[in-house]
Amino acid sequence: MFEGGIKLKIGILGGTFDPPHLGHLIMANEVLCSLELDEIWFMPNQDPPHKEKARNVSNENRLAMLNLAIAGHPNFKIETIEFERAGRSYTYDSMILLKEKYPTAKFYFIIGGDMVEYLPKWHRIEELVDIVQFVGVNRPSYRVQTPYAIQSVEIPSISISSSLIRKRMKDGKTIRYLVPDSVRKYMEENQLYES
Repeated sequence: MFEGGIKLKIGILGGTFDPPHLGHLIMANEVLCSLELDEIWFMPNQDPPHKEKARNVSNENRLAMLNLAIAGHPNFKIETIEFERAGRSYTYDSMILLKEKYPTAKFYFIIGGDMVEYLPKWHRIEELVDIVQFVGVNRPSYRVQTPYAIQSVEIPSISISSSLIRKRMKDGKTIRYLVPDSVRKYMEENQLYES
């Protein structure tokens, strides 16, 4: 992947992916194409610092759904570095490890408008902005404004969230066209998020 000293441009999309949905995939694909990146790495987190509630399903289930969601896209990969560490999943710590592992890569960390507004509260943000290029994408009800240097990418406005999907599953409502069909089938077969 990194042979011959070629400097690849890698987008990192972190999240709980509990479950992954079409909004995640659209965001990743739009940034991939807009910034002409080589790959997007989906990085599921272990214990996100900005969320108090525990995950709703196991790491194994989240990973299985993510694999199904990105199947067929040649430029989408999964990076499990945060599964390999105990404790809070701080982006700074993960990116230091990735920079050591892939010194020739240039990393673009993709965040939605909600996280752009939250950036001043990120762990070691002043150092983090020196090692990654943040990419902010528009999200309904949020402005992509911050004192930090971020690249902005406009994407189609999609108001889908993992919490919406979990609620619909719990209430027995349809999630068709909100998640890839393979993910929907996996959720149904494994009775995930049902009441």
